[in-house]
Amino acid sequence: MSDPEHELLRNLPSVTELLKNQTVLGWLRAQPQPLVTDCLRRAMAELRQQILDGKRKGSAPDLSADTALNRAAELLEQAVEPRVREAINATGIILHTGLGRAVFPGSVVDAMVPGLKGYVNLAVDRDSGERIERDELIEPLFTELTGAEAATVVNNNAGATLLVLAALAARREVVVSRGQLIEIGGSFRLPDVMTQSRAKLVEVGTTNRTHLKDYREAITEKTAALMRVHPSNYRITGFTSEVPLAELAELAHSRGLLLIDDLGAGALLDLQQFGLPHEPTVRESIAAGADAVLFSADKLIGANQSGIIVGRKAVIAKIRKHPLMRALRVDKTGIMVLERTLRLFRDPELLRREHPTYRMLTTPLEVLKSRAEALVRAIHERAPQVKAEIRESQAYLGSGSLPEQAIPSLVVSVSLPGRKAGDLARALRLDPACVFGRLEREHVLLDVRTTTDDQVPAIAGALGRIGENANG
Repeated sequence: MSDPEHELLRNLPSVTELLKNQTVLGWLRAQPQPLVTDCLRRAMAELRQQILDGKRKGSAPDLSADTALNRAAELLEQAVEPRVREAINATGIILHTGLGRAVFPGSVVDAMVPGLKGYVNLAVDRDSGERIERDELIEPLFTELTGAEAATVVNNNAGATLLVLAALAARREVVVSRGQLIEIGGSFRLPDVMTQSRAKLVEVGTTNRTHLKDYREAITEKTAALMRVHPSNYRITGFTSEVPLAELAELAHSRGLLLIDDLGAGALLDLQQFGLPHEPTVRESIAAGADAVLFSADKLIGANQSGIIVGRKAVIAKIRKHPLMRALRVDKTGIMVLERTLRLFRDPELLRREHPTYRMLTTPLEVLKSRAEALVRAIHERAPQVKAEIRESQAYLGSGSLPEQAIPSLVVSVSLPGRKAGDLARALRLDPACVFGRLEREHVLLDVRTTTDDQVPAIAGALGRIGENANG
């Protein structure tokens, strides 16, 4: 070690000294001493290592207490800032899995606040005072909206699939078309779920064409159910054929079997009224004769992550009794979000007006144009060095729902001279406003379909701070 390095190390303040600093005493009034002490120690360890690595030059005064405190302040801020926090979604993906999928309606959140601050009647009947199952509280809404006899809820649709197969078909065969053996999310593969449930998968048909006779010929004395699976995030087009659900139901019931329909996204309403392609609805599946219909709550319903199972009363009762039911059940916050969100589906116009997912889906282009123009003006005012222009683009629903359906949209393309687009996008994410956009041809695109008017100043402010730091 050279003499200058030794001098630098010798003059570094100790943690004990730093704990007496007025700035640190201010931290200690708001934060626990062990946390503050740990941040100081980490800051000092970094400085020592930088000196040993030759990355810190100069004389001892250059490494004053302020140097250590500045780094400790950064570490303390990182430690106390919530890791899961509010973000601005300017990606154009409405149900963005990385950003928490659906945005809860404001009326739903407001209605939940009293219950979140106190107790709720999660599993107690108010009339009798007796214990009930928590899913009974939202069962009436699901039966009303789908026409099913009964309903239950678990933590997500993958869990619903596992539970239904385990409860209804363990050690027996389930017949599925080869064109529906899906893999989604990188790890959810239907054959693997079948194995975990102890049901035996029987594949029929080909990738692109499956006929009723394929199902009929596959049925044996070991068969428990026929199953249809929604393709979710992919489509097979061209020379294709699949069996209508009503015909599958007729075949299943004529042989004393169950028909399971995994709808995936789970539309409760006909999406055509919102200008989107028709997506099979849960009510249509029930009307066609499905005994159990499974779907997600955080996609087309736009609620919390959960998996819904609706169907015949006897089937749902059997599912409820399975040991996995308790392992997969949802908590009180999930029940509260789901119940309050479902009420919006009684009135399509209320849904369009109050639910962020459907509001984003149906916002007219002229409204988007006004928002984009306001964003460009705000950027010019707050970040004059940033180049911003409006472009036509396409947004998507996301999360495996309507994967091929593009929604006309507008983006504000931003760039900062001398800064790569990837660096600018990262700076936007790390800014206090936490803005997520998308990259395209060395530009960051900010899609205004998935932002709000209230977020325009925050986005412009983020770009302003980034521009100032670049100049500094």
